[in-house]
Amino acid sequence: MNVGEHDLARKTAFLIISNFDKSYRWFSRITRGAQQRFEQGLWKETQSASKERITIYEQSLSDAVAEIYQLTDVHKMEDTFWSEMKKVYTRLLEGHPQFELAETFYNSVIGRIFKHRKIDNCVMFVLPSRCYLPGQDRQKVIHSFDVTTTVRQMYESIFRVYRYNVPFEDYQRDLDNLETALRKRLTREQLASVTAVEILQPTFFRGKAAYIIGRICMPDETLPFVIPLRINDQHALFVDALLTDRKDLSVVFGFARSYFMADTQYPAELAAFLQELLPNKKHFELYMALGHYKHGKTVFYRNFLQHLDQSDDHFEAAPGIRGLVMMVFHLPSYGVVFKIIKDEFAESKKITREHVKDRYRLVKMSDRVGRMADTHEYVNFRLPLSRLSPELISELEATCASSLVFTEDELIIRHLYIERKMTPLNLFLEQETDENKIKNAINELGLCIKQIALANIFPGDMLHKNFGITRHGRVIFYDYDEICLMSERNFRSLPQSDDPYAIDTMSVAPNDVFPEQFEHFIVGKKPFKQLLKTLHGDIMSPDYWKNVQQITARGEVQNFTPYNPAMRFERK
Repeated sequence: MNVGEHDLARKTAFLIISNFDKSYRWFSRITRGAQQRFEQGLWKETQSASKERITIYEQSLSDAVAEIYQLTDVHKMEDTFWSEMKKVYTRLLEGHPQFELAETFYNSVIGRIFKHRKIDNCVMFVLPSRCYLPGQDRQKVIHSFDVTTTVRQMYESIFRVYRYNVPFEDYQRDLDNLETALRKRLTREQLASVTAVEILQPTFFRGKAAYIIGRICMPDETLPFVIPLRINDQHALFVDALLTDRKDLSVVFGFARSYFMADTQYPAELAAFLQELLPNKKHFELYMALGHYKHGKTVFYRNFLQHLDQSDDHFEAAPGIRGLVMMVFHLPSYGVVFKIIKDEFAESKKITREHVKDRYRLVKMSDRVGRMADTHEYVNFRLPLSRLSPELISELEATCASSLVFTEDELIIRHLYIERKMTPLNLFLEQETDENKIKNAINELGLCIKQIALANIFPGDMLHKNFGITRHGRVIFYDYDEICLMSERNFRSLPQSDDPYAIDTMSVAPNDVFPEQFEHFIVGKKPFKQLLKTLHGDIMSPDYWKNVQQITARGEVQNFTPYNPAMRFERK
């Protein structure tokens, strides 16, 4: 490489890191504003800020690529140029507090330039530039509190550090509640053995709640220590609960929740601390929960490659009824499903491929209220042919051939979505024999439909096969091709007829919905139908849906507690 090309590589690398730094400042500015929005109860602005923050990455990426094209004719540059540029960029990352996010931004630039056809560690960070050792920046992300004092004094010291520009509803009552809750959770001996209380410096804001997140360390165990905060209707602050169970915290960080706003300059250390609290969460899920969904995709891909090396099972069609729009498959030993838009849809689906993509974007930008699975979009995703069963290859070729490119040893999928694996609700109900679990699942199904609607999303196709159930027994919706905003449907009473299907012969507009028909379609077996009607019969009334339309039209932002309501403190 000559001197001119070396200088150009240096300029280009500096241009990319400068655009990343600018992007992260923008991301941080919106994130920092979360506290003021919480304090002032600006819930609509909170939703708008969440949407804006999601758009930052693509805008910053487009700006960086445009500047590179102005700087040089990229397609005339040899591989040595890109390899040299990566070396220069790697040196720029030394000591960078967000080095891992900057690597992903660099990968996105290269991917955009080469349309994701050049996945090579010589020119991209397929592997990270260095191994990050958790703990090296720990003191930059936590506050430690004195454990030699009384429990109440410890709480008082916490609230001297975590201060909000809004008065408490009843500060002494909240201290009493917190102290009582901790003493119920820990024995006197355990309290005496506590060696440290460490709390992450940023407050975690999401929706209409804020969370102080940390841990209690004892010689034999470490417990989560989470204080959820809310604002009441009189605009006063109150402590809602104390969470010390990993299961509760896992649900708070669930994959069907919107992203947190937690301001930090050290995201790797923040994610590492959370990983210690939630060892069953994948590292990429924690980055996504913090709003770094693009880097979460990078971490996922690395984790996925590692899993392929350590396993030998084959990809196969996912269990459950085949979808009319998506071809879904999975690797049995791995916790995600892969979804490809089919080439042709069934006659009943009057939609296009672009419409399906638009619906997935709508969910990404919406408050998913813990009821809609987060999905992650990939292009030119590569799978080893040796790991695909012949039956799956045949089904993929029959349903979505236009999305497939076969090489000698790989299948390249031009466009796909990846989503957390769940048990399809229809399969769960077919196989489950415990009546309490069945009742919980049906109740959860009704709650899921209602909460999605209050988030201003009409689920559309509400057949129970389009819902999944998690290991915590929570029902999540995951079929988005027929969703729309609540205002886009006209909920009508069913005209009187002896035939419940006679509506097909009557005058019906494309946006008409007849809730009284839902009982015939949502669940199949008669006992399940009756149970759903008993628990959530109101969703089969047009008046219910019209009322929800009025709520969403007023722009009322809902809050759905992401932990067991029994954990909530009484507030007299």
